[in-house]
Amino acid sequence: MIDIALLQEEPWPDGGWEGIATAAVRAAIGATPFGTLLDTRATVEVSIRLTSDGEVQTLNAQYRGKDKATNVLSFPMVQPDLIDTVSQNSDDGEVLLGDIVLAHGVCVAEAAERGISVEDHLAHLIVHGSLHLLGYDHMSDDEGDAMEAIERDALATLGIADPYAIRED
Repeated sequence: MIDIALLQEEPWPDGGWEGIATAAVRAAIGATPFGTLLDTRATVEVSIRLTSDGEVQTLNAQYRGKDKATNVLSFPMVQPDLIDTVSQNSDDGEVLLGDIVLAHGVCVAEAAERGISVEDHLAHLIVHGSLHLLGYDHMSDDEGDAMEAIERDALATLGIADPYAIRED
């Protein structure tokens, strides 16, 4: 089971964000070898915070040393090599994967630039952030290519077009 703890702050308008977030996290996990988590009794919990560019800029400066707003930040709580073990040995049947934080202004501007809906872009960024929680990264070209392939697969299950093809047009 997927449990999304969604915190929606200004300036994010009301919307169906929790449903989008749940579907995106489920698709991300399902597109990886960690998909077995979806078949266990464990509850996989992800905290998602929709907040302002200023808040994301503060977090980005504090945790990554980059004093600028970015679209999404991820804060993993479990080492990837321990995820299966944690889910099997969890006393309460819960696995807290971590936190994902998204900046409103950056997300809206990127969606407009790409000519896609904010909802589809948010789903993509949550898939991307979820993969980071599972230990995926894009520090090298090979890692980036592998992560993008998983993102494409996950987004296809949600009926969302390949975001990397859009960017290349």
